[in-house]
Amino acid sequence: MAILITKNDGTREPFDERKLDRSLTRAGASKEMREKIIRIVTTELHENITTQEIYERAFELLRQEERHPIAARYSVKRAVLDLGPSGFQFESFVSAVFASIGYTNVRTGVAVQGKCSPHEVDIMAEHNGKRVAAEIKFHNSLGVKTDLKVALYVKARFEDLSGKGGEIGEGWLITNTRFTRNAARYAQCANMKLLGWDYPRNRGLEVLIDEAGVHPITALTTLSSGEKRRLLDDDIVLCRQMPVTEERLLQYGIPREKHDEVREETRGLCSSLNATRTSQMTDE
Repeated sequence: MAILITKNDGTREPFDERKLDRSLTRAGASKEMREKIIRIVTTELHENITTQEIYERAFELLRQEERHPIAARYSVKRAVLDLGPSGFQFESFVSAVFASIGYTNVRTGVAVQGKCSPHEVDIMAEHNGKRVAAEIKFHNSLGVKTDLKVALYVKARFEDLSGKGGEIGEGWLITNTRFTRNAARYAQCANMKLLGWDYPRNRGLEVLIDEAGVHPITALTTLSSGEKRRLLDDDIVLCRQMPVTEERLLQYGIPREKHDEVREETRGLCSSLNATRTSQMTDE
């Protein structure tokens, strides 16, 4: 009988090693390492084990035996969660993702007058001749989903903004977790774009992050929580913004003996995953 695991939202399902393999593959783990982790995790399964426990065990093994960028990529979902608790830094992060996929004039916290009411739009941008507005919903827990009520509220805002001379040509609802099934169905019917974890399928937030190499500095495993917080407080959100000079690293309280390790992990994490895989194939 299959072992049931408890998911972040409290629901339970049978353990599926294929899901673990997919997440490890997405991080860039080697076939040998994936097989080893799956073998170890499978032997340690117990009733009521949580997805968080499985993640922590796999992450520990990656940190011990794989190169730093692999463990960092595997931790991206939690790293995005660490951009909280307010969500302000998540807005900055999403704006960088937008810029990386071809959106221009990307701005955050823009005041816009709608037909009936003024609004503060989390992200404004331009793409293919359209003005784009995005509403950001940041959750501090992976088990919380963005639901239908939020989708309805956001759609009403976009309609008010579009009603004044059609100023908004494309509306997005973006979250760092998942959407409920009803929210996804409504958005599809209402012609509203959604972006979240594993949504759209095979084109979710995690895929865009990997493809563009736009990773949050909170994914860096060589930094302590305090070092990451000091960087975030100075609006350094992306690994590509990470200071690399000795003087700057010391400024953020990162000890000299860690500098080379931090630089190496930052370089690896900032490269796109496609480039990393190509390099791995060449090495083999």
